[in-house]
Amino acid sequence: VQLQASGGGLVQAGGSLTLSCAVSGITSSIYTIAWFRQAPGKEREGIACINSGGNTYSVDSVKGRFTISRDNAENTVYLRMISLKPEDTAVYYCAATPRNSATMTTRVYDSWGQGTQVTVSS
Repeated sequence: VQLQASGGGLVQAGGSLTLSCAVSGITSSIYTIAWFRQAPGKEREGIACINSGGNTYSVDSVKGRFTISRDNAENTVYLRMISLKPEDTAVYYCAATPRNSATMTTRVYDSWGQGTQVTVSS
């Protein structure tokens, strides 16, 4: 399983970005794919996931601002981020597990992408 995260960059507060996680080696639609982020000096935290049933889950800090979605034809999972805040600054990672899960804890996920930097300036 390989995951390739992309789409990060520098954006002003209030702006938007869409991250992509290209999945290869598996059919992503039968896995749970999650987005995590890790800010400097902080633990890696799960922020959103989409499972094999297409159900999506997100943490309160990003609800209403971040949307996770999947394009089965492209085997890609997206994270659309709007109304970005400086506190959203982090390296963003996508991860996969074959379990049909709603859990966003790191120990559940077996495969990880390399991360993409998102920087939100105030």
